[in-house]
Amino acid sequence: MEWTREQRYRKIEDISKEEFEALEETVAKCPYRQKFHIQPKTGLLNDPNGFSFYNGEYHLFYQWFPLGPVHGLKYWYHVASKDLVNWEDRGIGIEPTEYFESHGVFSGTGIVKNNELYLFYTGNTRDKDWVRHPYQCLAIMDNEGNIRKIDRPLINKPEGYTDHFRDPKVLKSDNGKYYCLIGAQDKNEEGTVVYYESEDLLNWTLKKEIDTKYKGNGFMWECPDYFELKDKGILLFCPQGLEPEGDNYHNGDNSGYLVGDKINFENGVFNHGEFIELDRGFDFYAPQTMEDEKGRRILIGWCGLPGVDCVTDKNGWAHNMTLPRELQLKNNKLYQVPIKELESLRKNSRRIEAILKNEDKEFEGFNGTTYELICNFENITGRYVGVKFRKGSNEETVFYYDLEEKKLVLDREKSGEPTVLEFGTIRKCHMDVNKLKMQIFVDTSMVEIFINDGEEVFTSRIYPSKESTGISIFADGFAEVQAEMWDI
Repeated sequence: MEWTREQRYRKIEDISKEEFEALEETVAKCPYRQKFHIQPKTGLLNDPNGFSFYNGEYHLFYQWFPLGPVHGLKYWYHVASKDLVNWEDRGIGIEPTEYFESHGVFSGTGIVKNNELYLFYTGNTRDKDWVRHPYQCLAIMDNEGNIRKIDRPLINKPEGYTDHFRDPKVLKSDNGKYYCLIGAQDKNEEGTVVYYESEDLLNWTLKKEIDTKYKGNGFMWECPDYFELKDKGILLFCPQGLEPEGDNYHNGDNSGYLVGDKINFENGVFNHGEFIELDRGFDFYAPQTMEDEKGRRILIGWCGLPGVDCVTDKNGWAHNMTLPRELQLKNNKLYQVPIKELESLRKNSRRIEAILKNEDKEFEGFNGTTYELICNFENITGRYVGVKFRKGSNEETVFYYDLEEKKLVLDREKSGEPTVLEFGTIRKCHMDVNKLKMQIFVDTSMVEIFINDGEEVFTSRIYPSKESTGISIFADGFAEVQAEMWDI
């Protein structure tokens, strides 16, 4: 179905109750609905927004176009949780009602002040010639969940930048001042991050760009996020338009980070190392982090990509969130560890130990459609060791370690209904190890694979038939294997 501009910019109240209920019914019948990931009840979900711990709960908002699986008039949809596992539906959080957000409430973040949650976002507007005019805006949520908007934009686009100026990240520095980082594109069509300073979260002064030697890579830097771990500064962002380079940057739009000295917000200088991709899979973008009451830095990302079709489009919905991940910094690299609370989902444990010699073996009780699987490989020799899952008639998703090339490989060529074939069917990254731990979360239509306690992560959508439930573990060579799995 081709969506017209008018259809994309209808509000939810513009359609009848019967039309929306019919859409809900179509979505509910979809065979690819997830069991334990955040997903939209209808329409399209994208970037996580306002991810915060406030008033004893975790709060997450996400970009939502309710009327179909396309990018249209965006709302913020609100879910909340006590444990980051069980999420309560709180309904629409912010809807586009004002002149400064006439064409959508775009992405942003949250920060707590004076026992209220300040929600910063980009107000998207278009003029009669369809030229975009972005504004940085604020809504404030009280401890009863009521949200009120400040009735004016707080930040207008400065000179020297295009209309790609969005995704405010607000943080409080050690000096007591607040800083707002905004993803931007300069007049040379190069991505960058611009930042502002404030004493009170309401009145903002333009400082400058973050001074980084990485500038010149990508035509736009979306979704900036900055935090500090182990006395290091870490800048996350999504550079659009990177050309593939070896095994890197094959998703069209990519997410990654720079680690270095803490940013000097007086002069904007950021001394850092190389840019590192956050996730090596096919479907990961727009991550956002927060610090919780336990002092953990937690990340949630969008399991999707800008500008690509989704298999579930025909079912009236698209995309979902990743699982929450705790970030740890080791040797100037971010490790992403599934949060411990996810263990509460585990049911019906079973375990095996085996020695594999040039074989691909199935084990009794190792099968399913939604589960967690941990495999430990030791004393590995030969060419390959790995796992095949969601196996069925002519279907399987394969993840393995290539000992000769020293690479991790995800192959979804036979993962069911094909998706985004223009970006290929294989993802790889380098890793030199002699022991391998694979922690694999399989939901109805996605997989998240954590290697060696989060040193590398592969996130991808897969679309197998419900009959494809098999699992096998294989070695082209020799490996000692211990594995445990749980239903979810």
